[in-house]
Amino acid sequence: MSLPSRRPSPGPDRPAAASRLLRGRAPSRAGRRAAALSLAAVALLGAAPAPVAPGALGIGDRLFPTLGNPGYDVTSYHVDLDYSGHNDRPLEAVTEITARATTGLDHLNLDFARGSIRSVEVNGLAADHRQHGEDLVVTPSVAVGPGERLRIVVRHTSDPRGRSDGGWIRTGDGLVMANQADAAHRVFPCNDHPSDKAFFTFRISAPRSVTAVANGEPQGAGERGQRRIWTYRTAHPMATELAQVSLGRNTVLHTRGPHGLPVRSVVPTADRAALDRWADKTPAQLAWMESKVGPFPFENYGVLIADARTGFELETQTLSLFEKGLFNGRLPEWYVESVMVHELSHQWFGDSVSPHRWSDVWLNEAHATWYEALYAEEKGGRRITLDTRMQRAYQQSDGWRSGGGPPASPKPARPGQKISIFRPSIYDGGALVLYALRHKIGPAAFDRLERTWVTRHHDGVAGTADFIALASEIAGQDLTGFFRGWLYSAKTPAMPGHPEWQSKRPQ
Repeated sequence: MSLPSRRPSPGPDRPAAASRLLRGRAPSRAGRRAAALSLAAVALLGAAPAPVAPGALGIGDRLFPTLGNPGYDVTSYHVDLDYSGHNDRPLEAVTEITARATTGLDHLNLDFARGSIRSVEVNGLAADHRQHGEDLVVTPSVAVGPGERLRIVVRHTSDPRGRSDGGWIRTGDGLVMANQADAAHRVFPCNDHPSDKAFFTFRISAPRSVTAVANGEPQGAGERGQRRIWTYRTAHPMATELAQVSLGRNTVLHTRGPHGLPVRSVVPTADRAALDRWADKTPAQLAWMESKVGPFPFENYGVLIADARTGFELETQTLSLFEKGLFNGRLPEWYVESVMVHELSHQWFGDSVSPHRWSDVWLNEAHATWYEALYAEEKGGRRITLDTRMQRAYQQSDGWRSGGGPPASPKPARPGQKISIFRPSIYDGGALVLYALRHKIGPAAFDRLERTWVTRHHDGVAGTADFIALASEIAGQDLTGFFRGWLYSAKTPAMPGHPEWQSKRPQ
């Protein structure tokens, strides 16, 4: 994600931008270990564990305590959406979830809000369901045993009306999604945490005048009367926060990127003449990023330019979301391109390799800011060099840490403003950590680290501890103390190679 609110007029001062256990691939293993210890302790006391009462749950994310749900691991979503052509009316929807139980389940939770539920089935049988806050609590007719397959079918509506705080975003003539950090469940029932990635299929019914585009590869389109049926399927697992469906009077542009990679971009048909040239820049940007970190990690890529005012750009998987206003000619071309590269680089850092917990989001934004800055240095005629940008970030770093917390321990979001976790301390402040690391271990080791990181954790989930371990492995030295200061300290450490740099006193 990159935030226009952090975009000044062109210049050098941009700061950037116990029965329900932990679920998810990595979390579930930790959950099972914790459960084993807990059950062993109960057995020694000669008592059975107390059942957990149905209600809102969470997997224990420090920044979003109620987000995600324990007890199962999702393998796929199939989301059917019926769009009337009016973006101020609820969509009829059916969401089918396949999952594997990681513990015995007499009830389970899904994250869901901003819609009504008609019915729920679990493994073909009707299931009781109740809403608890933004959790949908489902009680199967037959309890599910550990390791058993789950097939959950929820018939519901998906309501695009309401506060502009994520989920559906209404455009000039349709809808797009912006689900970061915790808003996918305002569109469809899900396990709404990036640590539980899954494959997605979207099947969308819409009037013939509407073009529907979603993550993944098109599986063909059919017709039913005056309506068209569009189907898309991902070839790689995806976090719920990266889901994207675009509905509107749009044109889909097709070209090829490096190694024949399909590039498809979506622009409002009425603005195609002005936006074509921006979409055409994508293949060269892909080639530039591949030269830095290796092959693109997904089946296709493109930009989705929407007629909407979101306050941010967003790295939805294979189809990054941009406001049309970014391309209005008021900003220098090299600067706009660097923002495009910011979202593109997220396809490696944040999408292919997703954060284990939201406190690890600095790994997403630090890397996206890093490659944005490198691109701006190369393509902007060195109007601002990476060294200059990092020195100015260092000057502000203590203030950013005071206001938003250090990069790997950000302060919680302000009430009602979930995306306020996206502060300068994880953007340029996070990139500053990478800058210090490159000085510490040398450019060659740093480049190996970047490429190894996205290869080793491809299509997976990883966190700060994983990055520290890999950096230490590649550097051949224990970097735990180095990272402790740079990622968790209230005060910015001295910059390796630049002992003269000073950080301003926080105001």
